[in-house]
Amino acid sequence: MAVETFTDAIALLKADHRKVEELFEKFESATAASKKGQLAQQICTELKIHTLLEEEIFYPAFRGKIEDDTLDEAYVEHDGAKVLINDISSGSPEDDFYDAKVTVLSEEIKHHVKEEEARGEGMFAQCRETDVDLVALRDQMLARKQELLAQAKAGALPPAKPTAVRLVAA
Repeated sequence: MAVETFTDAIALLKADHRKVEELFEKFESATAASKKGQLAQQICTELKIHTLLEEEIFYPAFRGKIEDDTLDEAYVEHDGAKVLINDISSGSPEDDFYDAKVTVLSEEIKHHVKEEEARGEGMFAQCRETDVDLVALRDQMLARKQELLAQAKAGALPPAKPTAVRLVAA
């Protein structure tokens, strides 16, 4: 299997975005419950790894260098997705609302990606205007991604933990 190369940290994150978008499309066209379950689990794993990379490495590198509101909103958007990710990960296609949860997660992710990738004012555009070394950041993120992929393969990737939102019982 060929090793993917990315020009910088933003290219790595955009590649993750495209991969998840493709998985959501496959989920939408799948009809067999087993295939839907497999795709949903893959989506959740990819998103867990992606959010960890952004929250542990990427976002902190830009705190104080881009608009704080942009970063704060990204963390909160991640938390909304994490609630669905954990629910989907612990469920099965036979559960009530399973497909609806995956659909809403897809919509949330599309919104988040649009805000990150927006030309001019989007997070990635703001990040490119800073003095942060995006190649060094890519290398750090790739190393962490390999660790997380190994954890996922071993079945040891923990549930997605909300960062900015307090979960309260209804």
